[in-house]
Amino acid sequence: MRLVPIGIDAAPAAPERKDGDWAARRNAVGLRQVLSIAQGWQLGQAELARLLGTTPRTVQRWRAQADGGRLELSADAVERLSYLLGIHKALMILLPTPDNQRHWLRHANTDALFGGQAPLARLLSGQVADLYVVRRYLDGARG
Repeated sequence: MRLVPIGIDAAPAAPERKDGDWAARRNAVGLRQVLSIAQGWQLGQAELARLLGTTPRTVQRWRAQADGGRLELSADAVERLSYLLGIHKALMILLPTPDNQRHWLRHANTDALFGGQAPLARLLSGQVADLYVVRRYLDGARG
């Protein structure tokens, strides 16, 4: 039994969890979602690997592990997954059809952020900062 001084509201105790196990399950779900997004965006294996900051062979290994329900990832890989999920969410709000999303990603954009290139070209630079910049751009566009 936990004693609480009178007049102080105690927050309910959070259920215990093994943070490593929870993170590995979260990573597996996130990767499966990003794999589905990549399919909708019609990305090749090399493009997807570049977005995730790794090699196509590693993506295949991750896929197998994610199918098992657990996936250990570096902080960089988790950050990349997060940005890709955020980009997808913003595109779903701004451009609800998959065709429009693919069109926006693959066609030249005159906004200074893209310098006349397709947003996908910026995303494929390999730098996590570019994922961040595109996500902020889309978040700003959706308000």
